[in-house]
Amino acid sequence: MSHNILIGLTLILVLGIAAQWISWRFKLPSILLLLIFGFIAGPVTNVLDPDSYFGELLFPIVSISVAVILFEGGLSLKLSELKTVGSVVRNLISIGLGVTWVLSSLFAVYILSIELQIAILLGAILVVTGPTVILPILRHVKPIGQINSVLKWEGIINDPIGALLAILVFEVIIAAGFAEASTQVLIGLMKIILISTTIGFAGGYLIVLFLKYNLIPDFLQNSISLAMVVAVFSGSQLIQSESGLLSVTIMGIFLTNQKRVIVTHIIDFKENLRVLLISILFILLAARLKISDLEFLDLNSFIYVGLLILIVRPAASFLSSIRSSLNLKEKIYLSAMAPRGIVAAAVTSIFALRLEEAGIEGVEVLVPLMFLIIVATITIYGLLSMPLAKWFKIANPNPQGCIMLGAHSFAIEFGKKLKESGQRVLMVDTNYSNISNAKANNLPGYYGSIVSENITNEIDLNGIGKLLAFTPNQDINSLATLYFSKTFEGEVYQLSVEEEEDKQGKNVSKELRGKILFGTGYTFSNIEDLFNKGYKINKTKFSSEYSYAEFKIRFNDVNNFIPLFIINKDNKLFFYTSDEKPEPSKEDTLFYLSKTEK
Repeated sequence: MSHNILIGLTLILVLGIAAQWISWRFKLPSILLLLIFGFIAGPVTNVLDPDSYFGELLFPIVSISVAVILFEGGLSLKLSELKTVGSVVRNLISIGLGVTWVLSSLFAVYILSIELQIAILLGAILVVTGPTVILPILRHVKPIGQINSVLKWEGIINDPIGALLAILVFEVIIAAGFAEASTQVLIGLMKIILISTTIGFAGGYLIVLFLKYNLIPDFLQNSISLAMVVAVFSGSQLIQSESGLLSVTIMGIFLTNQKRVIVTHIIDFKENLRVLLISILFILLAARLKISDLEFLDLNSFIYVGLLILIVRPAASFLSSIRSSLNLKEKIYLSAMAPRGIVAAAVTSIFALRLEEAGIEGVEVLVPLMFLIIVATITIYGLLSMPLAKWFKIANPNPQGCIMLGAHSFAIEFGKKLKESGQRVLMVDTNYSNISNAKANNLPGYYGSIVSENITNEIDLNGIGKLLAFTPNQDINSLATLYFSKTFEGEVYQLSVEEEEDKQGKNVSKELRGKILFGTGYTFSNIEDLFNKGYKINKTKFSSEYSYAEFKIRFNDVNNFIPLFIINKDNKLFFYTSDEKPEPSKEDTLFYLSKTEK
């Protein structure tokens, strides 16, 4: 038996990570693959049996994992974003939530013929939109403008609210009527809000104190933060049932918005942990399904899902965005984005089990119906998200624009060539004269430090996906590339270190710097010297009649020119680095530094 459990646990982890990798490799919704893998491993082949592995521990494990996921989601919510999207977010978690709840419940009664009390519970659960699905979609699509912040806030805030709403409906059902439960539910609601807020802030403040006064070593900070999340969730649950998810969400929002200590390392750790937890949870919950559960699904079930997508979501989003700053395209995109995720699956499984134990009839349809909704919404919204965003021109999944650190003469000429080629350029410098010179050359400029606390809020990153550090200060270059490495997914570049510094072992560690532009040896002083000697940035476009090999022959000596970057026929940008030497193909344009143009 122990060997079977070991094999099962290994399979859960392997299948989960395999699904994540396949989804990344083929640009597919990861949650959809996780559900498919779990369903095949569970009810189809009977290889996995989560209930026999974990027994009564299964749902506590699921609950704690969901808490960690929501805490990580809270860490991504910046209050500064609410300055522009606050009214829409407020409406979505009030008006939109109400519309979704009412319509989902009514359609469940009249389309699915479900008992009213069960339909109301289903509608309460369906108000969640799921950060476990929304956030990966947003990272893939990279929508521009306000829609990114709106969807992120709605998905994360709605999850604990939906769970809270579901527990209140559950209490009413168990109490066998609204009249008997109304007072109890109202008191419970007030207690949940008060306790969640108090414990969430207290947990976050305690972590801040630990970090501020160096009460814990660096290597324990992430572990203690994780333990604190679990403690806050469990403590809140013990004091008031179903208050834990809201507590950890508030804790995450508090931590990421406070200014006393830096919590970037905690955010990075929780993001990596979230991927692992989502992978495991969806495999587990999908594997719990039974083939017999599918018997509860019929044509009306698919009609119901269609109504959720075509009527319920558009009604909720459009009513919530009336008189908002969102344009029509953004409103339509908002109405076409409401996938359900792990919280909906977990909450449905838990309440279905509790209601069944309480002898409530008609709950057997909840779990298979919810998984149908999850699979359908993830598939439809996931596959439509990118084409719809491109059609509406509200996304740039692979931005080629560049932030250029250092607005000296060579950088300005470099920026002009990029801009002339259709790339967005933003010059950043702490020297006001340099920024003035950049603006005189029709290049947008930002006067200030590249690593200032609010720079990502003060500059518009739409269309920008790369950083080029051109300053003579290698420490600043490396700090900037490290600072933006995550934002630009590793598309950060800097000039080579000076030869004398390299000999003295003063070069910055490879782990703490970006890709070396143009190759080793092309330092700031070296490039500046060549530029002052009359070298210019030239370009050559290749064709079937004129190849890169012929181009090099015409130069006679490859050392007579320095290749800088290539722009291909799809307007994608490729830089020459110490490790990457792309060779231009037909229809590509090569930009290079040379004394003469060939």
